[in-house]
Amino acid sequence: MTWSILARDEHGHFGMAIASRFFAVGSLCVHARRGVGVLSTQALMNPLYGPAGLDLLAQGHDAASTINMLLAGDAGREQRQVHILPVAGPAAVHTGDACIDWCGHLSMQGVSVAGNMLAGPQVIQATAETYLALQGQPMAERLLAAMAAGEAAGGDKRGKQSAALKIQADEDYLQLDLRVDDHEDPLVELRRLYQISLERYQPFLSCLPGRDRPSGITERKQIEAVIEQFHASRAQT
Repeated sequence: MTWSILARDEHGHFGMAIASRFFAVGSLCVHARRGVGVLSTQALMNPLYGPAGLDLLAQGHDAASTINMLLAGDAGREQRQVHILPVAGPAAVHTGDACIDWCGHLSMQGVSVAGNMLAGPQVIQATAETYLALQGQPMAERLLAAMAAGEAAGGDKRGKQSAALKIQADEDYLQLDLRVDDHEDPLVELRRLYQISLERYQPFLSCLPGRDRPSGITERKQIEAVIEQFHASRAQT
């Protein structure tokens, strides 16, 4: 009932985007942890896979062994789809035999795409190829374009309802966390929210306390200067 893309860049940052004909798909499916990995649990999802899977990756297990350990204790594993992209090494995917067609996955070059109940394999193919073709653009924009391409290729065969976009960068909190829980055209709405986030939210987030700036920026004039510089830099690209 869902397809998603997980991505990792050369800095070890993660991005994830997901869409479904299901309410609030971004709430329980996608999980990430700085310096560890990113995971999506789909089909008849098991939200416990998120924290447990990231804990296993943090303990040094690779993606494939992490999935094997998650499945071993789950009697419903044949109805699950889960894919994991670690901070280093290849992705791993499980698509249970009881998942509804079309279901499958594709992994390449720091990208993993998986889906079930889709119009066909062209959905994940278009999603992956579009993301890879936009190298050099911001990760969030590549993910949005990739999902739009997947939807244009057929998407979820039941229709549209919800979508989400998340970016995990250098902080323990998400750099970007956008959700559209119920909308007639969720990916279009998700892009609209992303554009609004560029106005003040994204540059303001860089002023908050973080690992390398314990107190952040508290002077309002400095905050406004950061926002102004953010837009000046974007105008030059």
